[in-house]
Amino acid sequence: MVTKGGDLVFRLAHPAALLLFVLVPFFLWTLRRTSGTATFRYSDTRLLADLPVNWRVRLRRLPEILRMAGWVLLVIALARPQAGQTQEIIRGQGIDIVLAVDISGSMGTGDLGGQNRLEAAKRVITDFINAREFDRIGLTVFARQAFHQSPLTLDYGVLAQLLDEVQLASQLGLEEGTAIGLGLASAANLLRDSEALSKVVILLTDGAHNAEGISPIDAALSLAALGIRVYTIGIGDSASAPVIVSADGNAQFVENGLDEATLVRIAEITQGRYFRAIELSDLQAVYDQINALEKSDVERQMFVRWQDQAAGVLLPAGLILLIIERFLRTMTFQTIP
Repeated sequence: MVTKGGDLVFRLAHPAALLLFVLVPFFLWTLRRTSGTATFRYSDTRLLADLPVNWRVRLRRLPEILRMAGWVLLVIALARPQAGQTQEIIRGQGIDIVLAVDISGSMGTGDLGGQNRLEAAKRVITDFINAREFDRIGLTVFARQAFHQSPLTLDYGVLAQLLDEVQLASQLGLEEGTAIGLGLASAANLLRDSEALSKVVILLTDGAHNAEGISPIDAALSLAALGIRVYTIGIGDSASAPVIVSADGNAQFVENGLDEATLVRIAEITQGRYFRAIELSDLQAVYDQINALEKSDVERQMFVRWQDQAAGVLLPAGLILLIIERFLRTMTFQTIP
C-alpha cells in the first residue's frame, strides 16, 4: 500500500447556513428600530453648520459596520468552512517492465514516417512510458553487445531523457551486430531482484541474431523459467536499404534480415506475443496493444482529512467584533436615549 499526498482543498460542511445572510439585513434593521434613535428638533439647522466635526462624528457608523462584520463572520462560522489535504491510497502492485531496444546499424533505416527506425521507436516508446502510472520500467539496448541504460524506475521523466539519448551503435563507436540473446539476458538481469507479480520484457529489433554468445532460444527458456513474459516486435521491412551507420554521415547498405520465426518462438516460449510493425502507425498500434494487455493490479482510493477552520478563527473574530461594537456603542459613541 502506498499513500500519496495531494492538493489542499476547501469546503463548507453546512453550506445551507449561508441562507442566513438573507435574514441578516432584516435582523439588523429590527435591532435598529427597537433600539430607537434619539432626535432633536431645531427650527433652523443652519445654526449647526459651523460647528466643528470631530472624529466621533466621522466614525459614527463604525459600530454598525462592526456589528454587520461580526454577524457575517458568525454566519460563515455556522457554515463550518473546512480545509483538508487530499490523500491517494494505492493498494496493489504494478508491473515491472524492461524495454530492450536494438541499436544496430540497420535501425538507422529511414522508412518509418520520414524517421529512421530507432528515432521512430524512441518516439513511440516515450508515449508508452507516459501512458503507464504505477509500473517500474527499465531500459536496455543491444547491438553486438548489450548495455543497461536505466534500472527499473518510477521516474518516467529521467527514463524518457535516457531513452532520448540512445544512439546507433556505430555513432557510439561500438561494434556492429545484433545479439538478441544477449539483449534478452541483459533485460532479465534488470528483473533479477524483482518481486512484482508480473514481469515483462518488450524486445524491439529489425534484424536476426548474428553475434556470438547466448542464443535467443536459450535466453527465452531462461526467462520463461524466471516467470518473465516477452513481447517481441519486428520493426521495418526485410529489404536492404541505405542507412546512416556512422557519426560522419557515411551511408552503406545494411542487410536487415528480420528473423520472424525466432521472434515468434521467443514469444511462445515465454507466453508472450509477437508483433509486426512495418509502418509507424503499426508500431504505435503495437505498443497500444501491449499497454492494454499489461494492466497493473492497482486500486486507487481518494481520502480527505477535513479540519474545521471556523472554531479557531471566524467564531472568535465574530464574537470579538460584536463585543467591540457593544463597547463603542455604550461608551465612545453613546447616544442620548
